[in-house]
Amino acid sequence: MRNASGRLGALALAVAASISLPALAWEPTKPVEIVVAAGAGGASDQMARMMQAAIQKNNLMKQPMIVSLKGGASGAEGLMYMKQSQGDTNKVLIAYSLIYMLPLSAKIPFNWRELTPVSVIALDEFVLWDNVQLPYKTVKEFVDGAKKAEPVFKMGGTGSKREDHVLTVFLTKRTGAKFAYLPYKSGGEAATQLVGNHTASNVNNPSENLEVWRAGQVRALCVFAKERMQYKQKVTESMSWNDIPTCKEEGVDVDYQMLRAMFLPGGVDKDVAAFYVDLFKKVTQTSEYKDYMEKQALKPVFYSGADMLKFLDQDEALNKSLMTEAGFVAQ
Repeated sequence: MRNASGRLGALALAVAASISLPALAWEPTKPVEIVVAAGAGGASDQMARMMQAAIQKNNLMKQPMIVSLKGGASGAEGLMYMKQSQGDTNKVLIAYSLIYMLPLSAKIPFNWRELTPVSVIALDEFVLWDNVQLPYKTVKEFVDGAKKAEPVFKMGGTGSKREDHVLTVFLTKRTGAKFAYLPYKSGGEAATQLVGNHTASNVNNPSENLEVWRAGQVRALCVFAKERMQYKQKVTESMSWNDIPTCKEEGVDVDYQMLRAMFLPGGVDKDVAAFYVDLFKKVTQTSEYKDYMEKQALKPVFYSGADMLKFLDQDEALNKSLMTEAGFVAQ
């Protein structure tokens, strides 16, 4: 009897212990789709593929990550795809300021609050570039040339009534120089058009013009930031990212940085969101991420939870203010 009661007691303890143990953490059981609301070759596409490689190389997730380009309708395809994927735990959006700007300019029925914020993983810079075949080596020379140009200089950019277009409007407002803005599907296409001399300039992210800058085909005139980029290793034969002056240093008081952030669809459980917060935190600790930050001249940051929500509220207000001043908010 003592042996029987002992066995029963041990069984009861084992059951109690098993009940008190936490459930296994959630993780994907099928491939994860990283959604890019932009065209091929642009900064979002490049960053998505960096993360895909970092996750695979460092075994950060058992399931593979697949890059899905959904840049149709100026990125609205990707935003609405995520909105319509309510509760889907295997889709994650790599977001940028499109999440604020497109609903304002096009009145699409989308609000980032309908999704599940995961983390802000970087801030992207914008640079004023011109073609090296032009004689303008400083912002002043470029602006003076633009003021005299007949016909007006063509400025290439990604999309209409978006970051590149807004910066072009503010260049006009701050300098008095006029530009004919030409929207393209991606920063990669804008870079190609600049190299081909079909445009005089663009305001691409560093990553979008990196290879053509390194090849000596374009010239970096200034960065739209409050301070110079931190990276001092030479990228071209003579210049590092840190050697590019701020536009304010060059007499044009315009600055703008763009979030790079991860969102899940709405309606996912907290443990699902927690998995992805942890995943992208680990990505930011990889050598692939650190190398990418330096080579592409992004500012490394990591915000999640309440810090991310505070950032998003402030960033949305800034973008709305800029869009309103530029006259791009649909009535």
